[in-house]
Amino acid sequence: MLALALFILIFCNSQALVSSLNDEAKALLSFKQSVLEDPEGSLNNWNYSDETPCSWNGITCKDQRVVSVTIPKKNLSGVLSSSLGSLSELRHLNLRNNRLNGSIPPGLFRALGLQSLVLNGNSLSGPLPSEVGGLNYLQTFFISQNFLNGPLPATLIQCKRLKKLDLSVNNFSGSLPNGFGASLASLVNLDLSHNEFSGGIPSDLGNLSNLEGTIDLSHNIFSGLIPPSLGNLPEKVYIDLTYNNLSGPIPQNGALMNRGPTAFLGNSGLCGPPLKNLCSSGGDANSPSLYPPLPNNYPPEGTVDHGRRLSKGAISAVIVSDVIGICLIGLLFSYCYARICPWGTRHDESGNGFGKGGKGRNECLCFGKDVSETLSEHVEQCDLVALDNQVVFDLDQLLKASAFVLGKSGIGIVYKVVLEDGLNLAVRRLGEGGSQRLKEFQTEVEAIGKLRHPNVVTLRAYYWSVDEKLLIYDFVPNGNLSTAIHGKPGMVSFEPLSWSVRLSIMKGTAKGMVYLHEYSPKKYVHGDLKPSNILLGHDMEPKISDFGLGRLANIAGGSPTLLSTRMASEKQQQRQPGSGPSETSTIVSTGALGSPYQAPEAFKVMKPSQKWDVYSYGVILLEMLTGRSPVVQLGSSEMDLVNWIHLCIEEKKPLSDVLDPYLAEDADKEDEMIAVLKIAMACVHTNLEKRPSMRHVLEALERLPASSAL
Repeated sequence: MLALALFILIFCNSQALVSSLNDEAKALLSFKQSVLEDPEGSLNNWNYSDETPCSWNGITCKDQRVVSVTIPKKNLSGVLSSSLGSLSELRHLNLRNNRLNGSIPPGLFRALGLQSLVLNGNSLSGPLPSEVGGLNYLQTFFISQNFLNGPLPATLIQCKRLKKLDLSVNNFSGSLPNGFGASLASLVNLDLSHNEFSGGIPSDLGNLSNLEGTIDLSHNIFSGLIPPSLGNLPEKVYIDLTYNNLSGPIPQNGALMNRGPTAFLGNSGLCGPPLKNLCSSGGDANSPSLYPPLPNNYPPEGTVDHGRRLSKGAISAVIVSDVIGICLIGLLFSYCYARICPWGTRHDESGNGFGKGGKGRNECLCFGKDVSETLSEHVEQCDLVALDNQVVFDLDQLLKASAFVLGKSGIGIVYKVVLEDGLNLAVRRLGEGGSQRLKEFQTEVEAIGKLRHPNVVTLRAYYWSVDEKLLIYDFVPNGNLSTAIHGKPGMVSFEPLSWSVRLSIMKGTAKGMVYLHEYSPKKYVHGDLKPSNILLGHDMEPKISDFGLGRLANIAGGSPTLLSTRMASEKQQQRQPGSGPSETSTIVSTGALGSPYQAPEAFKVMKPSQKWDVYSYGVILLEMLTGRSPVVQLGSSEMDLVNWIHLCIEEKKPLSDVLDPYLAEDADKEDEMIAVLKIAMACVHTNLEKRPSMRHVLEALERLPASSAL
């Protein structure tokens, strides 16, 4: 009886507590219950103790009624609850860039006053409910980068106040609803790219007289003729029709006039200006072959920027001066190395005797010059700092180990170090300057040391002194991806990677980048992703390396950024005036400016973004697909790999001429290769806003084989 009374008391109290909530708070708590994970605690103050939700995170009220729910980029996972539709005064719902999945519930559209609905960057699937047509006040509708499918509901054209509509990077299919352009004449922005829309392009799209920027219909399967009415669009609007199945002559009127060929790439049936394909009397392209070969004289005469060429004599002079310079630097380095570094002076051909016979901890600056007098003032800094409890070696053991030089760059030398117990490590030696930034170095390196992921190289320990800074990593045994793709001079044998291994490396690298972008403590940007920075483990599993290295080197005093900038400046001076954008227009922390893996926007003064990494990853995918270097040689000219792919598409080269010849044995996987090519092309989009996130790239790769990965 006592237990029963206690139960009744608790039940009554909980009922009273719930009843104290207004209906809107109950609806929001229902949404909270549908959220399975809230890693950042965004909904922690959503509780039953408040009568109204107006003080809750992400909630905005007017006259004590909820008018806005805004919780973007908080890694919320779960489903989208229909209870939000009961918020009768809701005007703005923004849940972009979370991890919500499942379908969009029809009940969500009961909030008839919605003016903006922003759900892009989730994992929503299924069709778009027809109830969307009831949102008569809707002006902004963003649902890009999800997995929504099926045809667009015909009711969508009832949202006549729509100004911004972004449906890109989904799996929508079928024709656009009848009256799409005529009914949605208020549209200012329209993006339908990266779907499977088919049928003809509606002629009434020419009614969208308020459009600005780009109308993006690319990467679909629209077919038939380009309607001349598109020429009625504002002349400043860029019309992107790339990668569809359009055919016939390109209309030459209004906004369609004076467009370059890039707006029409990937449509093998199109003909007429500005393309090279002449139209036959029937209006189709006159070439019977869909993929004519690449002309030997590319670039065509008159299109090459002759200011970029150097004469043979100038090229020879540059090569000779480079060789002399390298020799002088090599001699200087050898002299200094023999005079300064006990590691270097104690090597035999096998690498044994590393540090033996030395003074142990008193020679803790074994990489640099003898500054024992300075050490007496900085004893607390002259020691190895472990970053986890798996570090079972100390500085003395490190000094006694055998060491081999793995490589050299503008950011120091990398050694393979073999301890006496057989443990292999990779030790990177940073610059020799900088004695006032220890705290900054510690903060940065310890943050990096906390990163733990199977596809990211682990930083185990570090060492700092006035004249020496070392980073100690796990050793990764199978070299880097660049060597695995292309081999290297002097290799006795070269075993090309199979498609299955390449695809596994692609997925593993994407997983590592998703971890850095979304799950690392600071949601980092790598900034210098390239095949030489992707190491391969025992089972060829990829491990991303050199993360955060540029900033650490700057702090340590190695000044890789200044060095790379000076080299770029010298290289720029060898060019003729007017040869293009300066490679020194900005300084980035990685020293990678001018790299073919660098996103186009990196040439502007702007903060690095994760979309830079997406572009670099896309170039890596292209390199793995084609087997070509990131800079392709075409006779006496050269172009980067991305432009070469665009050229192949424009010139309609067969797929066999684009793919790595070593992949011929995997011809049965051609569908997967095409899907990866689509993903890569999305990653290297010139507009960073159009590039997918690394999470969406990974999800697309995980869904292979699929004809519409992105």
